[in-house]
Amino acid sequence: MQVKTLIIGAGAAGMMCAAHAGADVLIVDHAKTAGEKIRISGGGRCNFTNMHTTAANFISQNPHFAKSALKRYTQWDFISLVASYGIGYHEKTLGQLFCDDTAKDIIAMLRTEMKQAQLWLQTEVSEISHDGTHFQVTLTRDDQPTIVTATNLVMASGGKSIPKMGATGLAYQIATQFGLNVVETRPALVPLTFTDERFKPLAGTALPVRVTANGTTFEEAMLFTHRGLSGPAILQASSYWKDGDPITTDLIPQTNLLGHLKAARKTDGRKLVTTIISQQFPSKLVAYLADHIDMSGTVADQSDVRLEEICEALRTWVQVPTGSEGYRTAEVTLGGVDTADLDSKTMAAKSMPNLYFIGEAVDVTGWLGGYNFQWAWSSGWAAGQAIRA
Repeated sequence: MQVKTLIIGAGAAGMMCAAHAGADVLIVDHAKTAGEKIRISGGGRCNFTNMHTTAANFISQNPHFAKSALKRYTQWDFISLVASYGIGYHEKTLGQLFCDDTAKDIIAMLRTEMKQAQLWLQTEVSEISHDGTHFQVTLTRDDQPTIVTATNLVMASGGKSIPKMGATGLAYQIATQFGLNVVETRPALVPLTFTDERFKPLAGTALPVRVTANGTTFEEAMLFTHRGLSGPAILQASSYWKDGDPITTDLIPQTNLLGHLKAARKTDGRKLVTTIISQQFPSKLVAYLADHIDMSGTVADQSDVRLEEICEALRTWVQVPTGSEGYRTAEVTLGGVDTADLDSKTMAAKSMPNLYFIGEAVDVTGWLGGYNFQWAWSSGWAAGQAIRA
């Protein structure tokens, strides 16, 4: 069987590429249905982009690489596409856009957009080679192997995150096979863990915080879990955190706790400091922190300096996670195919212009909040346009 373009991976990036790559396209995936990660994303409503997307919202060894694709196919282009299909959507917070109804609407839209492409599901890739002119790829479905010859090969098979959905890191293997470098990968947008389960009594407690990891700060909600810390602020920080590093948390970013304590000293002087703080803070957390931060005594007994020390301790709460929950729950994979080996305009390998890498497989990782989907749309579009030209 011969085709012009073979796309491996029928996820967000792969389907977007198939929609724009022109005629004679075959897109394959090992899953039973296309767009499985889209389906489960955003609680089933798909946080499909972010209105504030810029290259600054992405992590890469080359922070400029993503600019070309993001500028040529923007969040507004994808929003216009969604609107043209009559799919209702809303902003949840911080520019994050979600479907009003279901993530399946996005999948159906992409399936329609790529209707001229052939789609093979439940198909395994067992061997890829190149004869100097074409790629030969052995595909197996229904226990029947088929050798497909293709002029263009697009790797849109994602990273290692959520292996229960079939993530394998295949794109990295193919990149290495054809001489491209791969930036070391690790889980990102992932909960952080502590082997001593120190926060188990606080499981389920959440509050707005400001978390800093290696100089980068995010202000969103944090959630205590049986295994450690989660919530948007922690997931964001996890992309910058490395093993052995501390994270610093401001537990009172939106609260004038010092002013509240000083006022209470005049009106409720006989009450314990912990009681006053509990008026602004989850009581379970106050009880836990009282074992680690000196908050003893009544509020009337505290000097301005002492109250400031308590507040400063709450603003600079330092913890050293022992690890993360790993690829099992990571939303994305940090690292990937080295952008130094790719053309930022076409997403093709510089050393082999008919071999393309798009989406999560590339060393471009977005923040939480729709950015990674936008990279999938933009990089998939860029490769599709190059192939179609």
